[in-house]
Amino acid sequence: MHLTTTPVRPRLGERVTATLTRDPRTAPHATRNDAVLAAVLAAVAAVLAAFTDTLRHPDALGWTLLLAAHVPLVWRRRRPLLVLAAVVVLVIPYHALDNNHGAPVPASLVALYTVTVTQRPARSILVGAAGLAVSLTVMLTFGDHKQASDLVRTYGWVLAVLFIGIDVRYYRQYVASLVERAERAERTREEEARRRVAEERLRIARDLHDLLAHTITLIGVQTSVAAHVLAADPERLDRETIAKALNDIADTCRTARGELRTTLEVLREQGAVAGETRGPLPGLDGVPDLVEAARLAGARVTQTVRTGDTPPAVGAAAYRIVQEALTNAVRHAGAEPVVRVEVYEEQGALRLAVTDDGTGDPGSAPGEGGFGLVGMRERARSVGGTLDAGPRAGGGFEVTAVLPLRGALEGAG
Repeated sequence: MHLTTTPVRPRLGERVTATLTRDPRTAPHATRNDAVLAAVLAAVAAVLAAFTDTLRHPDALGWTLLLAAHVPLVWRRRRPLLVLAAVVVLVIPYHALDNNHGAPVPASLVALYTVTVTQRPARSILVGAAGLAVSLTVMLTFGDHKQASDLVRTYGWVLAVLFIGIDVRYYRQYVASLVERAERAERTREEEARRRVAEERLRIARDLHDLLAHTITLIGVQTSVAAHVLAADPERLDRETIAKALNDIADTCRTARGELRTTLEVLREQGAVAGETRGPLPGLDGVPDLVEAARLAGARVTQTVRTGDTPPAVGAAAYRIVQEALTNAVRHAGAEPVVRVEVYEEQGALRLAVTDDGTGDPGSAPGEGGFGLVGMRERARSVGGTLDAGPRAGGGFEVTAVLPLRGALEGAG
């Protein structure tokens, strides 16, 4: 069974509004519609010439000029000025032969209206004034003063058409500007949405990198401990040490699984705006757990944390920087490195430093492209801060960061 949907036809008012607001030069079926309009105006002109002002019925030449004056209207949208000129050229001898003066008026007004809605107002007014001057000249030359005075009264309709056309032109420009602003606003919203999606993807990528690198490093170290105990003296197994290493691995996996679920929660919500489904951000209260995990991995870590109320975004950035710095120290600083973690507030900024006494290069692991340092710098920049990382003068490696608190607090408010 096939269901067919019938397109909804716009209502009469909507069609009239669309006709008034669009540029006549871009209207669909313009030539066909103008041909129909020219035929209708020719019929109206014939009725006026035959049944009004019976003293001035057109002769054969007059009928030819009258009907010929309607032919150029078929192309009025393409060449409005040229069409008006052609109509005037045909109408002047028609009036000069003293035919019915009211018959060609509708066609003349339509040609003039087309000029006013498609040309600049100054040009339209100039065309109207020139038309009045030509008409008066013809009437005063070939007619009498009474006809000239009648023409002046009739020309009030010409002025009305001029001002109506100019008003319609301004109205169309106003509507076009509204449509353009709406489209620009829509494009801006789409670009903003794309930017937020890109930022959210980058955030997820950084979180995944930090989480997986930290977890895999700890599991690797704890597995090495268990393997070392098994290989050191197979006949006298230190079951307590092995059990502790395995329990540490299990705890690390559980913690990583929970944080991974929080990180990926945004991807499970279909149609949600990027960032709106983000779970609780890790903060500075999680630094002691990072320190304890690093100690379990063999590092000798001391910590100093002196902070007050920290904005969530700054706290999350500081947490991730400390996490990555500790992971790098455990992986590259050698056996049992001495690591010091300092986090404190000073001069409206959160300052942190992670230093070790190792001999390795925490910037990149073998076979990796060094995303750790890049990720830390991106974390700092995301809250308007700065980060420096490099070897220490006395040996080891140091990571320092300054994360402003004032701008983050104002952004949160």
